Amino acid sequence: MSTDPDTSGFQDVLRRASAGDELAWQQVVDAYGSRVYALLFSRCRNAELAEELTQSTFCTVVTKLSAYDEQGKFEPWLFRIAMNRLRDEMRRRGRHAVNVANDTLSTMETTPRIESDPGAGGEQQLELSRALREAVASLQESDQEILHLRHVSGLSFKQIAQVLQQPLGTVLARHFRAFKRLKEMMGVDEED
Repeated sequence: MSTDPDTSGFQDVLRRASAGDELAWQQVVDAYGSRVYALLFSRCRNAELAEELTQSTFCTVVTKLSAYDEQGKFEPWLFRIAMNRLRDEMRRRGRHAVNVANDTLSTMETTPRIESDPGAGGEQQLELSRALREAVASLQESDQEILHLRHVSGLSFKQIAQVLQQPLGTVLARHFRAFKRLKEMMGVDEED
C-alpha cells in the first residue's frame, strides 16, 4: 500500500485512520514519523524534546484527522503542526529554537554518515560537514527554517509554501538567497 499523499491509496489510508483503523494509523506514523522527528531534531538539537514533540504532533493529528479533508496537502499540514508544536514549546520555555549547538556538533561527528577513513578523505569530509553545520547555524532563523524544511524534511517548495503559508515565489527566493549565502560562506564558486 502506497503512503504517497498524492495517491488514492494514501487517501484511503487517511480515511481509515480517521475512522479508527489502528493499522492505517500505524502506516501514517511509519510513513512520516522519522521525517517529523528529523525536522524537529534539526531545529531544537535535543533528542528527548524532538521525540516528545513528534508524539505531540501525531496526537494532534489523530484528534483532528476526522475533520481533515485530504486534498493532497497532508504533508504540509502535518509539518505545519510539527513546527507550531516546536514554536509553542520554545515560547513556553522562554527561548528560541537552536538549530546547531556547538556541544551537539562534537557528538554528531562521532557518528559520521560516511566512511571516515582519514586516508580516503574522511577527515576532510568531517571538517567540511562541521563547517557546513556552522555556516547554517550562522544564518537567520527564517533561512535555517526553509533549508531544514527542504533538505531535512524533504518537502517540495510548494509544500514548504503551504507549511509557511507564504507564496511559492517568496519561498523560492528565500531558499535561493539562503543557499547563495551558504555557498559564499563555504567559499564555493558559482560555477561549482
